Amino acid sequence: MDSGKQITFPLLLSVGAAVIGSLQFGYNTGVINAPQKIIENFINGTWHDRYNEEITKNSLTAIWSISVSIFSVGGIFGSFSVGLFVNRLGRRNSMLMANILAFIAAILMGFSKMASSWEMLIIGRFVIGLYSGLSTGFVPMYVGEVSPTSLRGALGTLHQLGIVVGILIAQVFGLESIMGNSNLWPLLLGFTFVPAVIQCILLPLCPESPRFLLINKNEENKAKTVLKKLRGTTDVSADMQEMKEESRQMMREKKVTIVELFRSPLYRQPLLIAVVLQLSQQLSGINAVFYYSTRIFEKAGVEQPVYATIGAGAVNTAFTVVSLFVVERAGRRSLHLLGLLGMAGSAVLMTIALALLEQLKWMSYLSIVAIFAFVAFFEIGPGPIPWFIVAELFSQGPRPSAIAVAGFSNWTANFIVGMGFQYIEELCGAYVFVIFIVLLLFFFIFTYFKVPETKGRTFDEIAAGFRQTAVTGGEKHSPEELNSLGADSQL
Repeated sequence: MDSGKQITFPLLLSVGAAVIGSLQFGYNTGVINAPQKIIENFINGTWHDRYNEEITKNSLTAIWSISVSIFSVGGIFGSFSVGLFVNRLGRRNSMLMANILAFIAAILMGFSKMASSWEMLIIGRFVIGLYSGLSTGFVPMYVGEVSPTSLRGALGTLHQLGIVVGILIAQVFGLESIMGNSNLWPLLLGFTFVPAVIQCILLPLCPESPRFLLINKNEENKAKTVLKKLRGTTDVSADMQEMKEESRQMMREKKVTIVELFRSPLYRQPLLIAVVLQLSQQLSGINAVFYYSTRIFEKAGVEQPVYATIGAGAVNTAFTVVSLFVVERAGRRSLHLLGLLGMAGSAVLMTIALALLEQLKWMSYLSIVAIFAFVAFFEIGPGPIPWFIVAELFSQGPRPSAIAVAGFSNWTANFIVGMGFQYIEELCGAYVFVIFIVLLLFFFIFTYFKVPETKGRTFDEIAAGFRQTAVTGGEKHSPEELNSLGADSQL
């Protein structure tokens, strides 16, 4: 199959419209970084107006940390609810409906200053988190299901590209000269309104996922029509064949609830891999860099920390594009390994640079290089790969539940880092990244021994590989033994 033939306008439109959801997620992750001081002043002023006293440092840190991390709490709820919508409404309509949340959030955050209410800001952050949590489930699922097998990895990387472009836009808009000032910051946060409107216009022009139409709705002709449009060819028999095969598998395997997913020894291995890969993304320390990069650069003595942060955002975007072109050639597993190892190396450099900063002024340049390298290696592996590999590890029956569990792990880890990093950093100072170095090495070892390569394999072949492992193990061991074996071999 020639991949040149397969990139059609309807496919690009569908993937592009979906990825706006990822862009929103990235934007709202990054947007809170630059205007930190201004928003803290707003909280302080509001507190003063209400209670006629200055806010204490602890209260301010707490309100600020909650404003940052409540986003992830919304994400946790959102990602866990993916299954509720996606099988009833379909992939595309779920994405459309989610925009209601984006509009509500934009209104709450955009008017929080006018209403002098930091509570509105926090609730708005929660609601946009809810939206983003749903998006992290809907987008990779929809993109994976409309893409041809040979392009699934490359197009799957677009979810991550959407996220990093969102972060970059947020960083640029957050410049003081644009919207990161005391007058316009509510507009900066309420800007989510704009991508939501664009997505509401584009999505109705996109088809529903052919997999959903065929497998969930049993509408074979509709699925065929959609596929012809997406592939730009009249002969879609190979795709139909693959989906029907999957459908037959599904007749044999009913929809799997989250509880069943945890109970069944059959899914234990892929579920463990899915969860650990999500953790490897969040606990790699990347969010610490994104949420607090301006502060880290300030500490490193950079003259204009905001521009260094934007530099990191640009590096981020550039390397996601690199990953996009490499992922189908190099394979998922090897890129993930390379990324983890590179990040660990960069974190070592960063630790050395931050520790020697007092003695050697030029170390501030090393710390910038280290942060840029850290971000670059993240986008080669741990950034994009965990998102779409989860969809690849499971067949249609357990896929929605698996994506919900993986998303839940991802957001929970995101929350822990967002909430805890400030406090840990105060304790550990320059050595805060040592924690991440240890975690990165653990994830490297786990990936090396546990994660299979999924490049170029159909969903069905990948699932069959795990069935094989579970069965071959099952001849020699009782499920209990197998279970303990799984736990030991992680260490």
